[in-house]
Amino acid sequence: MKRFFSNLRFVLLCTFTLASGNSVFADAIDSLDIAYRYSLKMADSLKQVLYTHTLTDHQKMTLYAEIAEMYSGTELDSSAVYLQEAIQLAQQLKEYDSMMKHYVTLGIMHSFQGHYDEAFACYDLAKALAIEYGNKEVEANVLSSSGFVYAKQGKHNTAIEYYLQYLKLSEDEGWTDNCVKAFANLGEINRRIGNTEMAVHYLKQAEEKALLLTEFRYRWFMAQIYNEYAFNYLNKGDYAEALRYALQADSVNISINTVNRCYTNSLLASIYLHLNDYDSALLKAQESYRDADILKDVSLYINAGLILSDVYLAQKRYPEAEAEAFRAWQIDTTNIDESRSLVKNIAMANIYMGNMEKASYYLQKYSELNVQYSEKSFQNTVSDMSIKYETEKKEERIALLEKEHQVLMKERLLYAGLGVTGILLAVSLGIVLSQNIRNARKNQQIIAAEALQDGEIGERARIANDLHDRLGGSLSAAKIGLKDTDNLQNISDKIEECIKEVREITNNIMPRSLRLFGIKGALEDLCAQSLNVRFHFFGNNMRVSYNMEYAMYCCARELVSNAQKHSGAEHIDVQLVQSKKHLSLTVADDGCGFDEKTVVKGDGLQNVRNRVASCRGKLDIASSPGKGTEAVIELRVEGIEQLTMNN
Repeated sequence: MKRFFSNLRFVLLCTFTLASGNSVFADAIDSLDIAYRYSLKMADSLKQVLYTHTLTDHQKMTLYAEIAEMYSGTELDSSAVYLQEAIQLAQQLKEYDSMMKHYVTLGIMHSFQGHYDEAFACYDLAKALAIEYGNKEVEANVLSSSGFVYAKQGKHNTAIEYYLQYLKLSEDEGWTDNCVKAFANLGEINRRIGNTEMAVHYLKQAEEKALLLTEFRYRWFMAQIYNEYAFNYLNKGDYAEALRYALQADSVNISINTVNRCYTNSLLASIYLHLNDYDSALLKAQESYRDADILKDVSLYINAGLILSDVYLAQKRYPEAEAEAFRAWQIDTTNIDESRSLVKNIAMANIYMGNMEKASYYLQKYSELNVQYSEKSFQNTVSDMSIKYETEKKEERIALLEKEHQVLMKERLLYAGLGVTGILLAVSLGIVLSQNIRNARKNQQIIAAEALQDGEIGERARIANDLHDRLGGSLSAAKIGLKDTDNLQNISDKIEECIKEVREITNNIMPRSLRLFGIKGALEDLCAQSLNVRFHFFGNNMRVSYNMEYAMYCCARELVSNAQKHSGAEHIDVQLVQSKKHLSLTVADDGCGFDEKTVVKGDGLQNVRNRVASCRGKLDIASSPGKGTEAVIELRVEGIEQLTMNN
């Protein structure tokens, strides 16, 4: 029976492969539809066997799984029902390998439907079984599938962590296919968050590994790799190279799972749109939408709808542009990132149609979504920092209690031979001393917590000002411009300006380079933004606690900003020295300097002092009139977990 089903899947795959080799897409779709209809007929036949034959529980479990697979391409709900039946029988039969594999498959189905909580619940069950019974293959599949879901949710850092774990396990086990998949997906995620250099680095490794695969598997993976190269060139504005790679991807799309083809068609639609070839763009956008419909994938639906709306806008088919954007938006209104673009298209379509009241409403909605996006990013950042901060404090309190317990035990032994009076006196003194130590440490913790809180309040105020002064002004100008229907291009430019402002504000909240590459990479990016700022690094490039990295980055940014605004310096040098136990930052300029005895300290410098205090560090500032300023921050990293860079 197993061999028969394997042969059936091979026939279905070959049917689609041959059809996709045809230059006419409709032929491929027709053949694919035939294949799917055939799979549904096979599912019905298997159900007849299930209900009319006397079968063992093991045979029933196998049939449930095969029926679920037949439905997986068209009816995900039905497929899930039969998979759950297979899981129950596997549990009764104690066939745990089958059980954990079915859990992974069920989780993947939930993820395609956008049911992410249910997907993770399945993955957790599969992972627990895989670890208990030593099934490395399933453990790897859980890591990969989890990374995929996190990426779909926009949680890119977490997705990267999972794919790196997946890569390590795959390399340890010698699974070349999995390594290629991990490298390719890491390339895609890094491209999505703007790390083009790292994205290309991973893609090259994926391409090298793919050369070790069979011809069939090589072509399978190269479709994704070519897609990613094309995306990177598109982001750079090199449309000719982007088109070349996208067409290469299109030529090797051979899988019955049409995810790669859907991405390729969306990509080609975007490229043709930039090249003003609207007819080709529309054709590819429609093909992408049909692919998404076959896969029943929520994120692919939304992406295809957005691109189709973009094309209709370019073709001045405004009612259709509005309809497609609205339909895609209603699929998942909680997806703030995509929702912003879709709502912008709805607003723009109504502007061009002269529906000013409706356009004004959606421009306001667009503004609200931008604010929600910034607030969400900021809240996630503060939440992560708070969790790390509280964890460190709990560890300190535990360590303090352990030390106090050890001291108390030594005191008991020391005073055991003394008289009653001496013992009472010693204990009393010990209690007083211990209480004093507790109070002193408690005060230090309060000071550190208040310092960190003050810094975060300052950050909130700065972000609020940015949103009000920069984004608010641009949106107000766009709203006023709505009254003048002859000024549509200017309104469009204003909206594009708003998008750039939101990206810049978001980056100021939490730089991507700090999250991904640590303090060294973040300071390199910070210094590269100004011609007169030079960065120097000495020592070992290691990750330290994220709270410490963030504090050090904020201090460096504040010190560089002060030097640029107030010193009149021609050159500013930023030096980072890192060892296993120390992290040292020096910011020096050749500006006007100041008299340390008479100068009034501003809020910026006080924020620096507060952040250094929160990390129990030391800040020294040396300056005199006409001789520039030098600020040195010293932090001890001993006792804090260090993470080596995984590049």
